Amino acid sequence: MRKLTFIAAAVSVALLAGCQQTTQQATSAPIAQAAVQSQQSEIDKANAFFEDTFNRDVMSSPVYQTYMGIKQDYDKWDDGSEERQLKDLAQTKADLVALKAISRDLLDDATKVSYDLKKQDLESSIADFKWRYHNYPVNQMFGTHSMIPAFLINQHSISNVKEAKDYISRLNGVTGVIDQLIIDLTVRAEKGIIAPKFVFPHVIDSSKNIIHGAPFEKGDDSTLLADFKRKVTALEVSQDEKDSLISDASDALKSAVKPSYSKLINYLAQLEKRADDRDGAWKLPDGEAFYNNALKRTTTTDLTAKEIHAIGLSEVTRIHDEMREIKDKVGFKGDLKAFMQFMKTDKQFYYPNDAQGKQRYLNEATGLIDTMKTRLDELFIVKPKADLKVKAVEAFREKAAGKAFYQQPAPDGSRPGVYYANLYDMEAMPTYQMEALAYHEGIPGHHMQIAISQELEGVPKFRKFGGYTAYIEGWGLYSEFIPKEMGMYSDPYSDFGRLSMELWRACRLVVDTGIHAMKWTRQEGIDYYVNNTPNATSDGVKMVERHIVMPSQATAYKVGMLKILELREDAKKQLGDKFDIRQFHDVVLKNGPVPLNVLENFVNEWVASKKA
Repeated sequence: MRKLTFIAAAVSVALLAGCQQTTQQATSAPIAQAAVQSQQSEIDKANAFFEDTFNRDVMSSPVYQTYMGIKQDYDKWDDGSEERQLKDLAQTKADLVALKAISRDLLDDATKVSYDLKKQDLESSIADFKWRYHNYPVNQMFGTHSMIPAFLINQHSISNVKEAKDYISRLNGVTGVIDQLIIDLTVRAEKGIIAPKFVFPHVIDSSKNIIHGAPFEKGDDSTLLADFKRKVTALEVSQDEKDSLISDASDALKSAVKPSYSKLINYLAQLEKRADDRDGAWKLPDGEAFYNNALKRTTTTDLTAKEIHAIGLSEVTRIHDEMREIKDKVGFKGDLKAFMQFMKTDKQFYYPNDAQGKQRYLNEATGLIDTMKTRLDELFIVKPKADLKVKAVEAFREKAAGKAFYQQPAPDGSRPGVYYANLYDMEAMPTYQMEALAYHEGIPGHHMQIAISQELEGVPKFRKFGGYTAYIEGWGLYSEFIPKEMGMYSDPYSDFGRLSMELWRACRLVVDTGIHAMKWTRQEGIDYYVNNTPNATSDGVKMVERHIVMPSQATAYKVGMLKILELREDAKKQLGDKFDIRQFHDVVLKNGPVPLNVLENFVNEWVASKKA
């Protein structure tokens, strides 16, 4: 469509030239035609580059292939070796050279955006290569040890015998994956990069869970065997063939998975002895520079740690004031701290920590999302085609996993988007937060944004399937607020829940920078959450532990939300009656994930076009 539009514009130029003298016409027409052809050639060249590099990168990663619904290397894992990382770096440098060979000046506006984003991505990857060891490959939030079972269970579908055998091949391939992980941990340890002590019990416990149950020992089936059996049982093949496949899977679990995880557990037990209680990024080699770079990448802004800390403190104060208004509205006698304690402890806000209570939570969360689906036309022009399901986090990872998260759908529609609610501890999932959580992770939050991004047409795949945390999580937090403007949160306690979740994200600005830039201890971070929010102490512990293993990540939410709100209010001010919330949301969503400065450019262009 973009190409046709440009050609049509060029034809108009040529027709206008007909009004000029004959000699001018004879020379200008070929020149105009040549210019059109030259521009179109560069546009085609750029789009081919975007497509080819994206497809190449996908096909070099068996894991990413599976996420994308491609089953070519369905029996393999990614190569995580240093050799492969160096090869990828060389490829990235070559890609940057190739991109710069394309004349940006000859591109149309849409392709220029893609060009600039791709250039930024490549330059950032090259610049960040020196920080590749500044992370913890296994931790309580994520890591290779938990990725393996989660990936096989949630991503590796089995629709025929070949795919069952591919699953078994991947089970046998776990040996190589874990061996590489131990190498990665050893390299980091030699550089003085070892996760804090608190991480190790979580990771060791999670790893032990993977090899608990049959066929490793008597009792119920292990997580992976149960998954494999369930998927194979559904195949339309003979029982003998099913039994043979299950037997082969059991053998792979015993001969590859069990010894690999046992080896990892033993290694971690030894590494734990070298760990200490220093938590911040400042303890890492050149830690201050690393953290500043991480903030820049996460927020896609130039905000400093000090500035982000100050924004957080200011937002905490504002939200506390709004909470006091709700406290007064419901007639609570006592100060805000007492009201928070009431919200934290009163049994009316919590479902039982049993199967019935957990199912009730899932049912009601689904109901909230279903209701919101019926209201989307009020806010949005484009809506996602992909379906959304609500699920509880699986037992093998629920103890260490976060409160809630979203898993994107398969691009081909074969797998819906999933909102995962962590129901391990129902005291950490108060009902007054249920509404805001459902909006954030589901609709109009992550599902709305990520599914639409994947379904965009005329946008290069690297943009459709890429991501900028401040944009993505900023939209998620903004999506908690939008329903308030639609008349949702009719229960004042639910509205308090919305504010409590926004408060939580404001506190994140304070604590993340506190730990990593100001040398706060783990306990100081926990105390800040406990003293300033109504959340359970267990929430505070989990959040601080998340800050520690994911420096800067948690700052994205509030920084992103504030930018979207700032752009919206500025647009409203400039456009007055011409402002249309549906069009604004369309501008925010229709280009896929972008850095906040690029989003600002898009909104400014839209405002200018409406004013014209």
